[in-house]
Amino acid sequence: MVLGISLLLTARLNGPPTYRKTESNPMTPTLTYLAWMAVITWLLLVAASLIRARIWSAGGLQVATGNREGLSEPTGLAGRAERTARNTLENFVLFAAIALGAHVAGLVSPRIEAGAALFFWARVVYVPVYYAGLPYLRTGVWLVSIAGLGLMLSAML
Repeated sequence: MVLGISLLLTARLNGPPTYRKTESNPMTPTLTYLAWMAVITWLLLVAASLIRARIWSAGGLQVATGNREGLSEPTGLAGRAERTARNTLENFVLFAAIALGAHVAGLVSPRIEAGAALFFWARVVYVPVYYAGLPYLRTGVWLVSIAGLGLMLSAML
């Protein structure tokens, strides 16, 4: 677990582009992670929908473009994809509230940035772990992302 946390923090160095807030550019590294997290959340929602519809199958396109009435409960990969998307959306709301709260308050600190990076990279790792169906590892990675939120909050309070 400690190795995972150090890998996630190291990955921040090679992660999405980060920007420093200036008068001409209001983006901070935290807001950059927020924007990328919004993209990932949207992609996961689309992926879950397409996987559930089995878009690659003969009737998949018809199901995907239809009103989806009468679909059975998703199982296997489709169920994991749906739960991954839902969990990501739920956690994205918390991350967005904390990140935007820090931004509105004018707080730019290494702890907030590190917490945002930890949250972001843990969520990136979370997706393939959940899709693969690795329950204990999934929970551990989720806890790392929650630690990132806690780190951000600790710098704000």
